[in-house]
Amino acid sequence: MKRTGPTNTVMKETIVALRKQNVKLWRRLAEELEKPTRSRREINLSKIQRSANDGDIVLVPGKVLSSGVIQKKVNVAAWNFSAAAKDKIKAAGGKALSIGELVKANPKGTNVKVIG
Repeated sequence: MKRTGPTNTVMKETIVALRKQNVKLWRRLAEELEKPTRSRREINLSKIQRSANDGDIVLVPGKVLSSGVIQKKVNVAAWNFSAAAKDKIKAAGGKALSIGELVKANPKGTNVKVIG
């Protein structure tokens, strides 16, 4: 069976845009997003709470789930969020960003923690 990669057109465009960046972090993220859906990472808020500090920018190459509590003000960028996870991040004073928004805001990828 021939591997075709993601079929979601937005995902394909995001991967192409990440590959065009001349930054190692974005190229590595493109590789992670090319993996099958069942192999992508799913991270709970409790892991972000343990791993991040106030004011950090956290990148999750997959989906953020709402299990656990987050009390730190962090900006979280991911491919997808559960609705409850977005609400909890915003209630803690942080932001839930898409990967494209993070790339536009921080094209060099500085001070970004990858969790997952």
